[in-house]
Amino acid sequence: MKKISIITRIRKTLMVSSVVALSLGITSCEDWLDMPSYTTSDTETVFADENTADMFLQGCYRGLVHQEMYYQLGMGETVVHSSEDGSTNNSKYNICNYFYDTTSPYTVTTIFKEQYRIIESTNIAISRLNGIPETDKRNALIGEALAIRAFCYHNLIRIYGDVPAVWEPLEEMDPDDEDTFYPRRSPRDEIYDRIIADLQTAVTYIPWYSESGYNTYERLTKQGTYAMLVRVALYAGGYSLRWDLETNAASSLRMARRDDEARVRELYQIASDACQAIISKNENALVQAQGGKSGFEYLWYNFCQRNFSATSPEMLWELAQYGNNTNSAFGVYAHPGSRGGTFGSRKAMQFLLPTYYLSFDPNDTRRDVSCTSYSIYFLDGGSATDTFVDVGTTYSCIMAGKFRISWCVEPADASKRNLNIPLLRYADVLLMYAEAQNYLNNGPTQAAKDALQQVRDRAGIGNMSIPSTQQEFEDALIQEMKWEFACEFNLRTDLIRMNRLAKELAETKQAMKDLSDRKNTYANVPVYRLYKFQVDAQTYGDPFLDLDYIELTDPAEIALIRDVPTDADDYDAFQDVLAGILAAHGITVEAGDKWYPTHMFEAYTSTYNGNARKAVGFTNGFNALQIGNIIYTKPTGSAENGGSYPDWIEAADGSDGLYYGFKENCVELLPFAAQAAGHPMIDNPNLTQHPGYQ
Repeated sequence: MKKISIITRIRKTLMVSSVVALSLGITSCEDWLDMPSYTTSDTETVFADENTADMFLQGCYRGLVHQEMYYQLGMGETVVHSSEDGSTNNSKYNICNYFYDTTSPYTVTTIFKEQYRIIESTNIAISRLNGIPETDKRNALIGEALAIRAFCYHNLIRIYGDVPAVWEPLEEMDPDDEDTFYPRRSPRDEIYDRIIADLQTAVTYIPWYSESGYNTYERLTKQGTYAMLVRVALYAGGYSLRWDLETNAASSLRMARRDDEARVRELYQIASDACQAIISKNENALVQAQGGKSGFEYLWYNFCQRNFSATSPEMLWELAQYGNNTNSAFGVYAHPGSRGGTFGSRKAMQFLLPTYYLSFDPNDTRRDVSCTSYSIYFLDGGSATDTFVDVGTTYSCIMAGKFRISWCVEPADASKRNLNIPLLRYADVLLMYAEAQNYLNNGPTQAAKDALQQVRDRAGIGNMSIPSTQQEFEDALIQEMKWEFACEFNLRTDLIRMNRLAKELAETKQAMKDLSDRKNTYANVPVYRLYKFQVDAQTYGDPFLDLDYIELTDPAEIALIRDVPTDADDYDAFQDVLAGILAAHGITVEAGDKWYPTHMFEAYTSTYNGNARKAVGFTNGFNALQIGNIIYTKPTGSAENGGSYPDWIEAADGSDGLYYGFKENCVELLPFAAQAAGHPMIDNPNLTQHPGYQ
């Protein structure tokens, strides 16, 4: 019998090591996830029976979403932005602002390697499973392998465009064929058509969740596979940056759909039908309000708590992350930031643009779930006996909230948050269905409007009018996607496939300038807030959502809070002044309550804001936040920055600021890295570079 070591197989060209550890179970059970790997198994033994083949397939899920997808490419989409510590010249910040460099660390490489590693594993699985007797379980495993492979190719295409297509295991390919080791780019439309056909096969093999015997959506079911088919079909029929593969000429770069209009329409119909299949099955729904929480809050609080029974109606596919072996850094970056105490010191490496925060309708319950205007910090020196506070922030440091550490279950250590990675939700299905219907009918059908209405009803904005023209409805869908899917790392490429990236980035940069200048839409944004002093509960599972605050617009009230006392003997009197203001707003100050003002357009570290926090007990010298200092030390307002925009919005010479590296018809796709061995352009002489980066 020919023995082929699964762990040691290497695809040199694609930088692919072959099969992942076979025993990585994709379940909630830590025992499965911590089992040792079968590092000496050969392909014949693994696929000799369905049980070991099943274990192999579960291993293919591991690493499907590499941290580059959310740490580097989950930003720069008008919602989430980098707050990497240091300066405005670092890799995460540059990629967030579309500044790519093929010969420095400022590009994305590991996604390429990891996706092809998993593709090789699924190719082995598909080949070997087709060689054993047909049963329902065997077919379901083939369906999973096809779907996982499709997911990998989808990620590669939406990031790099035309990529090498490999459909067979390395062991079955001709070693004398140059393309075996040095494959060329394949047309993305051909790859998309292949994986769409694969997904259409997969949905006939994979069981519905109710028939699967699974307790979670951590493994693909028919719902998740249909939803993936929808997403892939919309991307395949949508816009992308294209060029002539034969000439590789920069002059051929253009944003366009595929040339076959009939096929484009067919793809949107495939998407619509797949959505309808999920909706008609009637097994899934949006999570609704319970226990005093809005539906959106209940969904994400229970997601962080790993309460799968509460989230399973809506979560159609999520990647298992629990225990020591399988636990990504997903939740470490997008959170409000914590300094010391129970949660440890974790910096928020992403923040949400204040224009996004201010875009929500006052009744929209999603804002204070997706965005936090507080961070967890100590009051004095950070000792074990210190008081830890949910401290109010300014507009320049609104942080992510869906995955806040205080909502989570207690992790083994601070870097292992035990947070699953959300991939597909029923809300996705509803909005993608609305999109497909709008395209197919040159305007929204009643079914499209009803789908959008469901999402808005859950959010508390069901009375918002729904447009009736095709373009206006698409505009509304894009805004709804932003409100609904912040920090779920698909918005950037969604804007590209809808050919909206350049327009949205330009509008957002101008909006940030207008906010900084406090003009046009933002002319009347309140400058001052009074935050209520809030002691953090310092316990995992704390349901705390957001700080109480009021906004001050009355000049007389603003005059009263402008001069914050600097002598501790005057603090009580200052609290009496604030109590009078609060009473005028209908708020009774109870015994022990404290409030403090914040100038929202100044830096968090400004003298005024620092003195205001001292008035409620912050000691001298702790004027910091657990977020990158390129953000919390900077103002939002131009007046507060000496009459010019802060450099994170726009540098005086235009060399820095929001989206400073954006070049239309170029940066919509990333180049292949070409710095050193292990990078695609170095290892594969047959690969051509993105024409904009030759």
